[in-house]
Amino acid sequence: MNSWDAGLAGLLVGTMGVSLLSNALVLLCLLHSADIRRQAPALFTLNLTCGNLLCTVLNMPLTLAGVVAQRQPAGDRLCRLAAFLDTFLATNSMLSMAALSIDRWVAVVFPLSYRAKMRLRDAALMVAYTWLHALAFPAAALALSWLGFHQLYASCTLCSRRPDERLRFAVFTGAFHALSFLLSFVVLCCTYLKVLKVARFHCKRIDVITMQTLVLLVDIHPSVRERCLEEQRRRRQRATRKISTFIGTFLICFAPYVITRWGKASCLGQEPFRSSDRVSSSPSWRTRSLDNCTCHLSLDTCNAPRDYQYTPDCT
Repeated sequence: MNSWDAGLAGLLVGTMGVSLLSNALVLLCLLHSADIRRQAPALFTLNLTCGNLLCTVLNMPLTLAGVVAQRQPAGDRLCRLAAFLDTFLATNSMLSMAALSIDRWVAVVFPLSYRAKMRLRDAALMVAYTWLHALAFPAAALALSWLGFHQLYASCTLCSRRPDERLRFAVFTGAFHALSFLLSFVVLCCTYLKVLKVARFHCKRIDVITMQTLVLLVDIHPSVRERCLEEQRRRRQRATRKISTFIGTFLICFAPYVITRWGKASCLGQEPFRSSDRVSSSPSWRTRSLDNCTCHLSLDTCNAPRDYQYTPDCT
């Protein structure tokens, strides 16, 4: 194992440690606060956190073993199971973030009727749907034998090595990403655009009241007036910054996953990979393996802690 492979292995080990720590802290917060557990967003966050922990405990060690050994890290059955979980957990995480955005949209647009519209039962139904939706594609891939070890990525994931299946696998991959990543991204943009409009509307109302107050208080100290105006400027930027951070986090977390997986659709026609074959150490494999590590890094360490701060009573 050369220095490049050692660096990749170190990155994966560090990612696993950070992911376990950050997601464990989220679980501790949920267990410690009964108020948070009684709210609907807690189910979405719990679903997302558990998925990240499963990916850290089950998938990332196999990826680490593939990088270190430069070969398929386990038997064919275990590798197919890991590929199934990889596809399922990634889709489940995307849909969970979309569900969180829908919850925030309901809370902001319908604040007075939020508790009636978003009960724990409703949140549980949404989580059940994300599971069914996320299970559909890996189940179809398993039935079509499109799960296994991909040597260009040193990872067990979606793959097809038969040239005659090129078109079908490309269509399947496109549909998978359209109904997972793209769908979640569209939901995020639509819901948070509405949230941003409502936030700006309330900011304008507050600004009017603030300016009227400053006009009436003619004897107010200039420093107090300046602080009020500065807070007014910050208020205008706060909602935009938070929403941009949330959507940007989604893109940073999942865009590498989608790009690298979509790239495999054009990498068909390889010789069937046997568990005893060694992975190529060419720069192409190294670059793609680094992309795979980056995907896992974003997926496991960014999502749950980032989303948890947007749940009520958490900040």
